[in-house]
Amino acid sequence: MKNFLQFIGLCIISLLLFRQDSLTSFFHSEGQPDSVFVEIQTEPQTLHGIAIDNHTIVEEKIKRNQFLGDILEDYHVPAKLIHQISLLPRQVFDVRKVVPSKKYTLICAQDSLLKAKAMIYEPNEIDYVIFKFDDSLQVDVCQRDVKHVEKEISGEILSTLSQTIEEMGISHELTNKFVDIFAWQVDFQRLQVGDKFKLIYEEIRVEEKPIGIRQIRGIYFNHVGSDYYAIPFNQGDGLDYFDEKGNSLRKALLKYPIEFTRISSRYSGRRFHPVQKVFKAHRGTDFAAPTGTPIRSVGDGIVEEAQYKSNNGNYVKIRHNGTYTTQYLHMSKIASGVLAGTRVRQGQTIGYVGSTGLATGPHLCYRFWKNGVQVDALRVELPPSQPIKPEWAALFELAKDQMIERLANIPFKTTQVQVASVL
Repeated sequence: MKNFLQFIGLCIISLLLFRQDSLTSFFHSEGQPDSVFVEIQTEPQTLHGIAIDNHTIVEEKIKRNQFLGDILEDYHVPAKLIHQISLLPRQVFDVRKVVPSKKYTLICAQDSLLKAKAMIYEPNEIDYVIFKFDDSLQVDVCQRDVKHVEKEISGEILSTLSQTIEEMGISHELTNKFVDIFAWQVDFQRLQVGDKFKLIYEEIRVEEKPIGIRQIRGIYFNHVGSDYYAIPFNQGDGLDYFDEKGNSLRKALLKYPIEFTRISSRYSGRRFHPVQKVFKAHRGTDFAAPTGTPIRSVGDGIVEEAQYKSNNGNYVKIRHNGTYTTQYLHMSKIASGVLAGTRVRQGQTIGYVGSTGLATGPHLCYRFWKNGVQVDALRVELPPSQPIKPEWAALFELAKDQMIERLANIPFKTTQVQVASVL
């Protein structure tokens, strides 16, 4: 029995050796080495076309009171090249417009000095400027590819317009454009739960990232059971918005002097003053907003006053024409270049929300005069812009019918966003 088991063991070992030899012969041809070494080549890493292998990348944002020359000096860029940047034509690069919070990237030698070989400055999401530092300065002014994507959304008001749109993942910019179009037709401070809207708009995208709203292409809004439409149309003097009857939705002045926000105190003949602790008339409208929020002129006009007074704080007063004058109080600061006698345009930033003067917290007090008498800015009757001209009526009717049909085909959902096309 023992001999038999030994015989079986020898057979198994022989079989295994034979199979190993056969497998080796199968995978390795005669005369070829058993091991094959393959050299894998990797593509060099680049940033905006600049090789960055074996370099240190520094990404930062411009800080307050920080100058471009100081940054470059800290990263050992030669003084002559820094001076050359300051001499560049303004249409190429204006060093004075380097402002806080803008992004820059430095490509530095991987050594103890971290000497910058190149810098990329990004004033916005689209434009960027490349500075290459060698024996001489090389400057490339570049732009990222921009896409305009048409989108359709629908929603139902469950709380506020801004919160509803925000929950849909849409920017506040769309809310503000929506409000500006219908500002004189609808009181957005008194929306009702159940109000519904549909919008078609163009979104600006860079590298598949949304960076802004180009324009609204059509709106349907059902407010307290009434239907409102906004139809864009150009009758030879620029794009404007009209209702379904061809009346312009735009007035001579914007209704809101800041982006749509909460009204904290309305125009009143008797209001308890929070600082003086007495009842007195409040001849303005207070808009609650964070310090630094931009304040815009509601119309074209001439600045009559731009100064500081104890009660008003920093303020600006603008005469728009012989009938209307507006005033903006309690600014944290007045915008650069806004001085008595200067002309401003509708929508231009004239200052920033603050709490200077007689104020308990950051807000804008907005005052409005009609024929020299202070009136409620939100209730004043303003003449509308020109309606559709007779010679454009047929084209407008065609555009209107097409837009109303498109809006009707968008189903109502509390949260819906869909891409219609890339323009």
